[in-house]
Amino acid sequence: MPFFSIIIPLYNKENFIENTLKSVLDQRFTDFEVIIVNDGSTDSSEEKVLKFSDSRIQYYYKENEGVSSARNYGIGKSKSNYITFIDADDYWYEAFLQEIFKNINRYPELKVFSAAIEIETSKKVIPSSYSIVKTGDYEIVNYFTASLKESVICTSCAVFHKSVFEETGNFDINIKSGEDIDMWIRVGLFYPILFYWKTLARYVFVNDSLSKKDQFSTVKLNFEKYSEQEKTNPNLKKFLDLNRFSLAIKCKIARDYKLFNHYYKAIDLKKLSHKKRVLLLIPTLLLKPLINLKQFLAEIGLGSSVFK
Repeated sequence: MPFFSIIIPLYNKENFIENTLKSVLDQRFTDFEVIIVNDGSTDSSEEKVLKFSDSRIQYYYKENEGVSSARNYGIGKSKSNYITFIDADDYWYEAFLQEIFKNINRYPELKVFSAAIEIETSKKVIPSSYSIVKTGDYEIVNYFTASLKESVICTSCAVFHKSVFEETGNFDINIKSGEDIDMWIRVGLFYPILFYWKTLARYVFVNDSLSKKDQFSTVKLNFEKYSEQEKTNPNLKKFLDLNRFSLAIKCKIARDYKLFNHYYKAIDLKKLSHKKRVLLLIPTLLLKPLINLKQFLAEIGLGSSVFK
């Protein structure tokens, strides 16, 4: 049985999948299987994958049902006790699995392991910024308090014991964007995370991906299912309100005012910064160019995203 199962959901990533898969196969730690789930690609993604000849690769094709369905399919096919994902346009540094393996051996009682990730934009590569005080090479953290800037769990830079999915359930196939955040909330309610400070992966910001488009706001993240927990868990409440703020801003830009109000009404505005409260009240015509400017500055490494 391989030590790691690596799941790669694949949909129309012909320009990226070769580099992604090469970064996986070039890992120093080699005891793994690779499960590629082609979720109905219509480009030459399949052709690019089939060029690779490696006995560790398992390739599956299925009808398009979304990334959550593809990841869940991969989980079902996995043979290992430790499962990790990498999106088909992201990249691992060669020490990723090796360092995670070391951390698993340090803390075998833990179930969730992650590391720092950098972000490649069209302008430059920038490090992620985390809401954690650094005390050593790694920290054992609460997901919600550690993710008030960037999430300490990124889909392409984390490893989970298989039992995590048995406890929390798999990715929600009804969520078409934000399915990862929904999953990490459930993980954070049950498990501490070992976060390793070394940058081991790169997230490639692709402008045509679903999460970058305005229409994603029509998909409502179901934070209501955490309504009882957030009443007694202030860390969860603060985390959810920051995400509601982000979604409300994006809904306003997309002129989806009904969904904007849905998120806005659930926020405890007293706990939100003055700047964020002002942004929620700015008219759309003024907000959109402001957001575009802030996002541009974030892409070149000057400041953080306005959505955090």
